[in-house]
Amino acid sequence: MNFTLFVTVILTAITLVAAAYVIAKLLGPRTYNKVKGEPFECGIPTHGSSWIPVSIGYYLFAILFLMFDVETVFLYPWAVVVKEFGAMALVSIGFFLLVLVFGLAYAWRKGALEWK
Repeated sequence: MNFTLFVTVILTAITLVAAAYVIAKLLGPRTYNKVKGEPFECGIPTHGSSWIPVSIGYYLFAILFLMFDVETVFLYPWAVVVKEFGAMALVSIGFFLLVLVFGLAYAWRKGALEWK
């Protein structure tokens, strides 16, 4: 196999990244002061520790949202080719949606969707 194009693309990418880095270092503003190194949040100096305990419910809710959001993305390719595959496509997507509904019902029953 001829990898000339592949090597050319990789070398071009490396060259462009290196050139951007060098240009930014040469032309970028240089202001060094004490305040620049301090942590800020929305322009206000922070007070206390930023390591505070966060409820696991937020993470669980986010994971459930991502899971169901990603699963619905799979419906689009199915909708595009449903006419080509006929009844078997309808049965398979029905099973897919049934699994999603059972997963949602399980999460709902366990209280994963409630804010406490």
